[in-house]
Amino acid sequence: MATPQENLLDWLRDAHAMEQQAEKMLKAQSERLEHYPELKTRIDQHIQETLNQQKLVDGCLSRLGGSSSTLKDVTGKLMAFGQAVGGSMMSDEVIKGAMAGYVFENVEIATYTLLIAAANAAGDAQTQAACEQILPQEQAMADWLLEHLPKLTEAFLLRSASPDLEAKK
Repeated sequence: MATPQENLLDWLRDAHAMEQQAEKMLKAQSERLEHYPELKTRIDQHIQETLNQQKLVDGCLSRLGGSSSTLKDVTGKLMAFGQAVGGSMMSDEVIKGAMAGYVFENVEIATYTLLIAAANAAGDAQTQAACEQILPQEQAMADWLLEHLPKLTEAFLLRSASPDLEAKK
């Protein structure tokens, strides 16, 4: 059996690895985007948010006497690398990237929602506050992607139909 504090610490390690994966995925996507400036700008903004989120999670881990999990961090980075390589080989890379980003943001939303509940159950107001600070940023990014997916799709389709334009990135 595990205490609420032990579960919280384990889930914070998961969140740390998740944010490491998010950083790597977002940076890879941003570096490859050439023809979708609005998406690139929003991704670059979210990279900065992600870096700040990492600091908040690191602070929670440190304060609780824990540390990140090297295995979880490496696994997350490897998954992000695989997604970046796989995505770069698709003719509709920008669309697949936006869809994957939306899904990933929803995983982050679920993670911070459960961390808020776990921190509350563990009596850890500081971790709860940190996660409550992160959650709206993840929700805003997911909302932005969902709202812009139709326009992004239209832009991709226009570029894809033209023999003189590259559409994939």
